[in-house]
Amino acid sequence: MIIELPLPSYLFITILVANLLLAIILIFIERKDAQATWAWLLILFFIPLAGFIIYTLLGQTLTRRKLFEWEGIHKVGLEHLLTEQKKQILDARFHDKSGTVNENRDLIYMHLMNNDALLTKNNEVEILNDGKQKFDALLRDIQSAETFIHIQYYIFRYDGLGKRVLEALTERAKAGVKVRFLYDDLGSRSLRHRQLKGLEAAGGEIGVFFPSRFTIINLRLNFRNHRKSVNIDGKVAYLGGFNVGDEYLGKKKKFGYWRDTHLRIQGPAVQAIQTRFILDWNQASKEYHISYHDRYFPAIEGKGTTPLQIVSSGPDSEFEQIKNGYLKMIMDARESICIQTPYFIPDQTLLDALRVAAQTGIDVKIMIPNKPDHMFVYWATMSHIGEMLKAGATVYIYENGFIHNKVIIVDEDVCTVGTANIDQRSFKLNFEVNAFIYDKKTAGQLIEDFTNDVKLSTHLTLEDYESRPKRVRFKESISRLLSPIL
Repeated sequence: MIIELPLPSYLFITILVANLLLAIILIFIERKDAQATWAWLLILFFIPLAGFIIYTLLGQTLTRRKLFEWEGIHKVGLEHLLTEQKKQILDARFHDKSGTVNENRDLIYMHLMNNDALLTKNNEVEILNDGKQKFDALLRDIQSAETFIHIQYYIFRYDGLGKRVLEALTERAKAGVKVRFLYDDLGSRSLRHRQLKGLEAAGGEIGVFFPSRFTIINLRLNFRNHRKSVNIDGKVAYLGGFNVGDEYLGKKKKFGYWRDTHLRIQGPAVQAIQTRFILDWNQASKEYHISYHDRYFPAIEGKGTTPLQIVSSGPDSEFEQIKNGYLKMIMDARESICIQTPYFIPDQTLLDALRVAAQTGIDVKIMIPNKPDHMFVYWATMSHIGEMLKAGATVYIYENGFIHNKVIIVDEDVCTVGTANIDQRSFKLNFEVNAFIYDKKTAGQLIEDFTNDVKLSTHLTLEDYESRPKRVRFKESISRLLSPIL
């Protein structure tokens, strides 16, 4: 006897089977870390149909295959330089005139070994902490370009600021400068190809990172190229937190003043940023492949004194290199740790390291925004901030608009500025790039900026935190469960 079930029952059984298969894949095949696995299992259990769709879009894992091939690394002389530098730092007699380099040789070696991040010296580093300041400088440098402009942003909006940047790029392309423009498909989802036709008609080339294979939806939307860099003539480069859009000039009422940090770099580190751009470009643009030609790596006589490494990470990497750099800095701290971040959702290792630092008397200061740009991320941040308050850290809530800095300074001695947030998305899923800087002067400038931001912030005490309403505690608890996949 065959029992015919109604259609809804068939659909229900199908969804249950699909969720069971996904659970098996999560546990036995993809083998994500335990926190992420439990978060996905909860989603699949409580919202079966929606959970299946969400996992299809956001839960897929890139295999650790190399998306970026280092073909031509020998052509720019990096292979020999990396080998020699590793030998020098391992030598017990190693001594550098910069005391900060000597004190951080373990961190430098880790980045050399696991990320091929060459330590470059004689760099000039200018800190840009205001949107108008940053984009005025960038537009001046674009207008002065003679050979090429390589520009990459996660978010590029076609608004007042975006049009100004595109007009400047188009003008230089018409003048014979080779302009290559790379953007992330998801971050710049409001950008339309027709808006870039003027640049293309002038000879500019366009690259899109992980473009959608379908009209409506991008099945690779979970993997975002969050890097923001510009390289002009191989002589000056930009790296940091600012994207391109009017909100980064403080023109959006929702956010108010936008507080961020970007670096303008001159010196040999520009070549490291160039190498990273070429790798990203060649992965994204199969039509316009860039060769490792000398014209993209002109000889640079650095006139500065700042040693730094350009470190990148992504879901294709074997190690969470930028997170490991943060962790090493925190573990080596002796006196102070200052952190500015829009999101504070560390994994357990980083959270434990910060709590231990605070509990052993190190002055740990953390600054976060007073308003969310992503609601779940905000409540997850507040949940983790509570743990740091209990450990003895000092927490500031920035009140003068929105703070988007990605800055860590340790002992007023070593610091890092870049694109990576303190969250598991930046550590595991996004393609990121940071500068790790071994220089007391630069660290001191960032401390001065931090101190000025404190004047525009509220000191969040443990008593204030523990008096929050029950509805807020509920939001924090739910968001914390989801934090491994936010």
